Amino acid sequence: MTDAAIPRFTGDASPYAGGDPYADHRTADFPFTHLVDLADRRLGAGVIAANDEFFAERENLLKPGPAVFDPEHFGHKGKIMDGWETRRRRGVSAAEPHPTPDDHDWALVRLGAPGVIRGIVLDTAHFRGNYPQAVSVEGASLPGSPSPENLLAPDVKWTTLVPRTPVGGHAANGFAVDAEQRFTHLRINQHPDGGIARLRVYGEVAPDPAWLTALGTFDLAALENGGQVEDASDRFYSPATNTIQPGRSRKMDDGWETRRRRDRGNDWIRYRLAAQSEIRAVEIDTAYLKGNSAGWAALSVRDGEDGDWSEVLPRTRLQPDTNHRFVLDGPVRATRVRIDIFPDGGISRLRLYGSLTDEGAAGLAARHRELGG
Repeated sequence: MTDAAIPRFTGDASPYAGGDPYADHRTADFPFTHLVDLADRRLGAGVIAANDEFFAERENLLKPGPAVFDPEHFGHKGKIMDGWETRRRRGVSAAEPHPTPDDHDWALVRLGAPGVIRGIVLDTAHFRGNYPQAVSVEGASLPGSPSPENLLAPDVKWTTLVPRTPVGGHAANGFAVDAEQRFTHLRINQHPDGGIARLRVYGEVAPDPAWLTALGTFDLAALENGGQVEDASDRFYSPATNTIQPGRSRKMDDGWETRRRRDRGNDWIRYRLAAQSEIRAVEIDTAYLKGNSAGWAALSVRDGEDGDWSEVLPRTRLQPDTNHRFVLDGPVRATRVRIDIFPDGGISRLRLYGSLTDEGAAGLAARHRELGG
């Protein structure tokens, strides 16, 4: 289902006339973009198949960052676009030269982490007269690593997340989704043909409790395991969610960095763990943050929605561009964690190693069943 309150863009954009190609890009503040992008390549997302990618390959859909436009970039097939673009559809004969109402192109997307989808953005940036007339999106949930043939089998249940809806060229077309289910794959349809620059799928990770139980000890804060950022004091240079992305940071803006403080306060991030857990070890990484890393850090926990915070790692000096490891004195039970940095600066990653409690595992399993897992 879609939210009628979200702005809708239809029709062509003006032809590119020079200067900043994003100057006339149509977009809006969507209410779900603070959530994790379940189609993030860093989480393992991929576009695993498409029926056509004649002008521009399907993999461009999930590239990080906005689409790039070079007005002079042409190849042997024509204008090279930074997105997924199919050829123009034709009818069956000279007497019927137009595509039928049901003709459409499609791409299959594996989400990087299974989850509940709250919003989808299909951005047609730079596709001004060659965007689809309409789009639709369907979701499915399959175990394991299904092939495109598995996903296209007639017995697979696909749920409509975005009904066939007209869209605009050179615009971020956003759709709120109201389907309280866990999805692993999407089918992106463009009617009848055209190009889409970027796909973003915002939601909440819903991990497989059987997998986490089998792991035993794992990173309780990691996005891919169901951890999430609830709030942060500052997101000026980069999002706090970067701190729980997979792998080590590869450059400075792949972590979390705050603006320079001119008061006597400090910056912080508050996290929600996948479920009630026992934390036994902590990593605070400042990779690639050299002249701007946090000076000190402290870690506190809370078990439940309310209650007092308990400090489990006192204010500790951090070194620039360094991974710091701490073994706690004993297991610490928590559902929320807060890291305070002093006075400002940044960290690249926070890792909290431990395991689910019996209560946490039971709650996660119940939620998995509710979502159809």
